[in-house]
Amino acid sequence: MGALRGAAILAGFAALTVPLLPVQALLLRVAPPLARRLPQWYHRQVCRLLGVRLHVDGDVVRGAPVLLVSNHTSWLDIPVLSALAPVSFVAKREVGGWPGVGALARLQRSVFVDRERRTKVAETTGEITARLAAGDAVVLFAEGTSSDGNRVLPFRSSLFAAVMPARHAAVPTARLATADPAATPNVQTVAVVYVRRNGLPLGRHERSAVGWYGDMEMLGHAWQVLKGGPLDVAIRIGAPQRLDAFADRKTLARQSEAEVRRAVVGVLRGRDADAGLATVAAAVARSPRPAVSAKSTQRWK
Repeated sequence: MGALRGAAILAGFAALTVPLLPVQALLLRVAPPLARRLPQWYHRQVCRLLGVRLHVDGDVVRGAPVLLVSNHTSWLDIPVLSALAPVSFVAKREVGGWPGVGALARLQRSVFVDRERRTKVAETTGEITARLAAGDAVVLFAEGTSSDGNRVLPFRSSLFAAVMPARHAAVPTARLATADPAATPNVQTVAVVYVRRNGLPLGRHERSAVGWYGDMEMLGHAWQVLKGGPLDVAIRIGAPQRLDAFADRKTLARQSEAEVRRAVVGVLRGRDADAGLATVAAAVARSPRPAVSAKSTQRWK
């Protein structure tokens, strides 16, 4: 039965994705605003196909650029976070060369960074600041790798160099601070925790099976996830803070890590994972957008 489910999902994914590839490529050339929004719609459909139900607490800020600082558990985080808002990702350089995945990442305007070399991270400052200056939402997986979903790894302050260069560094060509306060970049933390499969709570072992980390082979892991049944994921979005309120990238990394860790621990200890999920599930069943929980106050369209 699981194999049939997985095969059906793969067929639906291909039917959805292949026709949209040239559409998105064209929009990137002729209609950039639409090219930013199409991936959100697309990933909502992907979440439906996968049976991933989002239970969202908080809002991604609107009307201003925002850096979303998130923990990272699995390749599933990409459709989950993309379903929330029109976002781009800061991805490691190797992703750009992965067959299929690299093309999708480029079509979503991902910024590729050599995370192992601090100087190379800093070289991407111009591109990311330009995105923020244009009002984009940019996702940074601050751990620099994925975990088993049962913990938050230390945030790597070097990864923040691309958005908050050292004081002595050259000023990027894309100015972030403007006369319009709404245009000042914000920072929001995002905690992503996979809490249930097939309606049953995930324990440490089951959650680590959802996570994609270490030396796991992606295709084999993806196939197991597709066969495994519907998933519920809890997402906690922190309140926005101005980027220029942080003294430096180390302060930003430290405070973001503490906030994400508190949210993840709260969910894992059951403070949030079970509270209200029965009500949410009923609301989701009635919603025309079943992939995204009615608990979410998200207003991106």
